[in-house]
Amino acid sequence: MNEDGGPGGAGGEQKFRLSVEGGKVSDVAGREGTPPPARVVEFTTPRAKLIEEANQAIRTDLQEYPRALAAYEALRGDPEALAHWDMANYITMRKLGYNDHGRVHAFITGAASMAITELLLEGGVKPDIMDSGVGDAQDVFLAVILGTMLHDIGNQVHRVGHEAHGIALALPILDRIMGPLYPDPFKRTKVRSFILGAINCHDLNPAPLTLEGGITAVADGTDITKGRGRKAFSMGSVDIHSISALAVDQVVIEKGRDKPVLISVTMNNSGGIFQVEEILAPKVIRTPMRRFVELRAATRPEGEEQILSRVRLDGDHFVMDLEGGERVSVEVMDTQKQVQQAVAENLGIGNGSR
Repeated sequence: MNEDGGPGGAGGEQKFRLSVEGGKVSDVAGREGTPPPARVVEFTTPRAKLIEEANQAIRTDLQEYPRALAAYEALRGDPEALAHWDMANYITMRKLGYNDHGRVHAFITGAASMAITELLLEGGVKPDIMDSGVGDAQDVFLAVILGTMLHDIGNQVHRVGHEAHGIALALPILDRIMGPLYPDPFKRTKVRSFILGAINCHDLNPAPLTLEGGITAVADGTDITKGRGRKAFSMGSVDIHSISALAVDQVVIEKGRDKPVLISVTMNNSGGIFQVEEILAPKVIRTPMRRFVELRAATRPEGEEQILSRVRLDGDHFVMDLEGGERVSVEVMDTQKQVQQAVAENLGIGNGSR
């Protein structure tokens, strides 16, 4: 997952690459009068391999931050955290038919968050823990890894309100892990507040106010490859979320040309643009990460018949290069924001500050 070089960036080191090995998915719709074909799902990157690659990437990024590394090591072996990840996955996948929200997702997003954090610091960006004077880079890495890896555990209670459930479930784990690392309860409580904020805001409901929360949200949005949609699809969840996830082959996080972070998405067909527009782009443009992230998506030339060849995020619009040579600019469809605005309008709540 950590590779040197690679296309798309400024010629520097790739900080993180989530790549899913090749496979195929059969057509699931039978023609009228004929039985539906057997579902065929091939996926050759095993769960244990994904977790171990993410683990090695995280450990590498935290080598210079012993306190953050100690917190990570304590978390990844914590029986309560392990149970939370498994039960969150049980509810989201078995009961709701959603994509993976368990242990694999926690480790992959954790690795992505470390890559993003490192690139921001290399680019001279000060996350809020540092800017506020609460702590240093070591505290930033600790807060981001714990917040990101615990962000989805509230799903075991219910998807609705899972952010608030996650805070309640994370508190005893955080206190157990952070207690020995922060003898001063005053500082420990302040650093913990950034972790709780990241958990509460990772799904943009509400949108995060801190850069640490933004890192968690964006890292969450990068886990959109077909590896995440494969199991939901094979279990019978055939919808735009699982199908579009199967269209994304690779996500690379590296140093950008004009901004500290470049996120490049490679799709095997244009259906993957749903994942980029619905999942990842809102987590860039609605968080403090907006100023620091370049987002680009492209289809593989050897993929299916293509509609578009490349997409990049420009402010809150996608600029799309079509196969025919045309260029189209469209506003990002942020459905969650639209719902929130509709609720506010129905309640007669204005947009003015109080």
